[in-house]
Formats: sequence, structure tokens, C-alpha cells
Amino acid sequence: MASMPDLRHRLRQLRWFRATFRKHASLLHELYGVEYEIDEKKLTEAFLNWVELVDQNKRFAKVDRKDFITFAAGLVLRELIRLSPAKVVSPPKHAADDAARLYEIVSFWPEGFLYTNYCICAIAAVQEQEFGTVPDIDQCADELRTWWSYKENVSEMPGYAIAFLDKFLGSEPNWVMPDLASARAAVKRALGADNPVTKIQNK
Repeated sequence: MASMPDLRHRLRQLRWFRATFRKHASLLHELYGVEYEIDEKKLTEAFLNWVELVDQNKRFAKVDRKDFITFAAGLVLRELIRLSPAKVVSPPKHAADDAARLYEIVSFWPEGFLYTNYCICAIAAVQEQEFGTVPDIDQCADELRTWWSYKENVSEMPGYAIAFLDKFLGSEPNWVMPDLASARAAVKRALGADNPVTKIQNK
């Protein structure tokens, strides 16, 4: 994905979003034997909701671009979990080599793994294109107990998906207001006490 031109904007195109999401589901099928049925209507709704949310918060991209990329991915993750466009029709059957270490997690929550892994891969691709680096994944992302907590919490409040995504990427999660951009640790650090969020202007 990183080799495609202007990836940041192409992610916002519905057709491209749907195609890459399906491709990612196919990749997991190859790795684990899990098969998904995708509800295009729900997937489209998730995308359109995400575009609106990103537009509402785009001023924060000027504060900390790299953090905003993660936050934007967290917003689409929240919508994917909330609307649940993917349904497992055939559970995981196999895993080999490096993929084997995540087999237990994929088996536990195949839909959540699809949504989360898709968003992490998107973050990595965009950051590689814009900054020439990819984020490190925290070891907690390989722990089943973390995924138990993740699944339980987002079932009660989908916004926690953003906090768990931050946690997986080794960032400081905001467990109180995870879907509020102005409350993010990176935004607060960048603005400081003398630069309140209200001074950020939309462009």
C-alpha cells in the first residue's frame, strides 16, 4: 500500500477503502483459513461516518500529524467495531511461521482482529509514505488477555477501540475520553498550557 501515490487521500475514497478492506480479509483467509462475509452497506456506512468524523477533527492534523494519523485510524476502527460489517462464515483452521503466534487471538475474535489489523496496516503504510518510518507494535498486541479486555470494553463503549489502538502502538491511551482529539496526550503536549485547543482554526 505504501507504494501507491497519495495514499492519505485514497483511503478516503469509498471504492478504494472497500477494495483494500476486502483484500485484507482475503489475506487473513490465506494466513489462517478464516473466511469472512462482508456487508457492503455497513462497510459503506462505516466509511461515510469516518469521513465526517475526520473532517470534524482535521484541524488537529496541524498540531501533530503523526498522532492524527493514528487517531483517524482509531475513528474508522471504532466505526467498524460499532457497525460490524464483517461476519465469520468459516473459523480459522491453520497458521504457520510468524502468523502462528496470533492464531489464538484470531480464533478468539476474528472480526475484531480483521478490523484492528487493517487499521494498523493502514497506519504503517501512511506513516511510511509520509515519514519514512513504521510504528512499533507493543508486545501487548500479542497477548490474548489484552484482546479479552479489548473485546469486552468495546462492546460497552466502541470509543475504547481508539484507546486500545493507541495501546497496541505503544502510545499513551486516553481511557476517559478516547474519541476526543483535543484530549489526546500528544495534542496536549504539542499545544502546551499557553496554546489552548480553542485557538486552532479550521482550514
